[in-house]
Amino acid sequence: MLKPQLFDSLKNYDKTKFSKDLVAGVIVGIVALPLAIAFAIASGVTPETGLITAIVAGLIISAFGGSKVQIGGPTGAFIVIVYGIVQTYGVDGLIVSTFIAGLILMVMGFARMGGVIKYIPHPLIVGFTSGIALIIFSSQIKDAFGLTSGNLPADFIDKIFYYSVNFHALNFYSLGVALLTIIIILIVPKINHKIPGSLIAIVSTTLLVYFFKLPVETIGSKFGNLPSGLPMPHLPHIDFHTFQKLIQPAFTIALLGGIESLLSAVVADGMIGSKHKSNVELIAQGLANIASATFGGIPATGAIARTATNVKSGAVSPVAGIIHAFTLLLIMLLFAPLAKLIPMACLAGVLVVVSYNMSEWKSFVSITKGPYRDAGILIVTFLLTVFVDLTVAIQVGMVLSAFIFMEKMSSLSKINLVSNEDTDEVIDMKSISNFKLPIGVEVFEIEGPLFFGAAYKFREEIKILENKPLALILRMRFVPYIDETGLHAIVEFYEATLKSGTKLILSGVREEILKDLIKSGVANKIGLDNITTVIDDAVARVWELTNENNK
Repeated sequence: MLKPQLFDSLKNYDKTKFSKDLVAGVIVGIVALPLAIAFAIASGVTPETGLITAIVAGLIISAFGGSKVQIGGPTGAFIVIVYGIVQTYGVDGLIVSTFIAGLILMVMGFARMGGVIKYIPHPLIVGFTSGIALIIFSSQIKDAFGLTSGNLPADFIDKIFYYSVNFHALNFYSLGVALLTIIIILIVPKINHKIPGSLIAIVSTTLLVYFFKLPVETIGSKFGNLPSGLPMPHLPHIDFHTFQKLIQPAFTIALLGGIESLLSAVVADGMIGSKHKSNVELIAQGLANIASATFGGIPATGAIARTATNVKSGAVSPVAGIIHAFTLLLIMLLFAPLAKLIPMACLAGVLVVVSYNMSEWKSFVSITKGPYRDAGILIVTFLLTVFVDLTVAIQVGMVLSAFIFMEKMSSLSKINLVSNEDTDEVIDMKSISNFKLPIGVEVFEIEGPLFFGAAYKFREEIKILENKPLALILRMRFVPYIDETGLHAIVEFYEATLKSGTKLILSGVREEILKDLIKSGVANKIGLDNITTVIDDAVARVWELTNENNK
């Protein structure tokens, strides 16, 4: 049943639980404030866009989601894709892409695809996450160093060239603010776990810049004043040609949002000993992105760091996430004019720490030391994310992972010739050595799934037909699965035996595979009398056919 977690959590809800959620919600709201602004600016949109997204999407994700403590909003994972869309299609294109992505996420949820997303390989996730982290880091050097000449290019190589040309314009005051921000964020958790380090860093550096009149760029000098309220909902007009082009980035937003939200929900499950509803979560993520786009926001998903903060602050239900959204709204209504004083270098410092935490460098190094196939997926996805495009990286990574999986699965499939003299190290009462077979009968045994990745092996390894045996038993007791290509290989094999005058008997056929044989029409060709579930019946059928042949 696709019922939001909030409905279950409100049963037996009392003042004690509310007080815990209230404290956690306020704390997470304060933590989310600088991050929402920083993510928006890094994505190439205005600061208030991040706040709008955190408020609107955060409220819906908590109210309608499938996790007890999930906190939603803009995240660093989206910076790369959002920045690229804004540079190519403008803010209107981003809004439409986000709206489409929301619809896709809802369809995925109603189609119960929440469990499927969990099977995306870990090396692929680490690969594009580390790539995103590097791109975020590279995009913050401009504000951290106080470089003000021209716009920062979107391409990674172009960024490096931009820095090499403009490095001479380094603003040491900006660099000092950025370094101070990083130091404060790293030191505060060791002293006080209650007050967020990013909040202390922003307040400290803002006061420092304001009172000492330091010559650094601020939100106000770059973007002007922030509005103290939510805008009216609207959707921009996009022509059909542009709409078609936005489908691909919308799918990337949806896939990335689905992965990120479910990963965050899994992390939360481990912290509170609960279990989220993956399909409900996807539907909520879809609703959140549709609403965010309607109010002019950017893509949103589950935020792992803010969700962890929510849990550590004592949250026990989605009410904490709802309070977090209203906390942000209250701050926007009352203190938005003060946000213009925040130094850009300070936000750059915050995002440098975010990019480091996203990098998962320990996992990256660990995977490179593991199986070379997994390391290959990791490195290819990482390089494509950095040097080409996140969309291409995910697509290529998924295809590469699928091919590697097929190769691994096909390596598990074996086709062996079995003789009367064969014995097993472990006593097997169904071993063919325990049965007497007529002269001129051969036995093959298939082990593992017979699917398109292993069908070629089946065709190559069965060469006994050159000897034209009287009959051939094909044992399938260790075949758990067969697909259309495997069924076609069986038909080809049967037709080859028919031409050579060899009788074919299938043995050990499982019930589900027998259904596939019947449904596909293969059973009719071979004959149901020649398809058996146990070796005893197969041997009896061989003797029956042999006796008929001798008459």
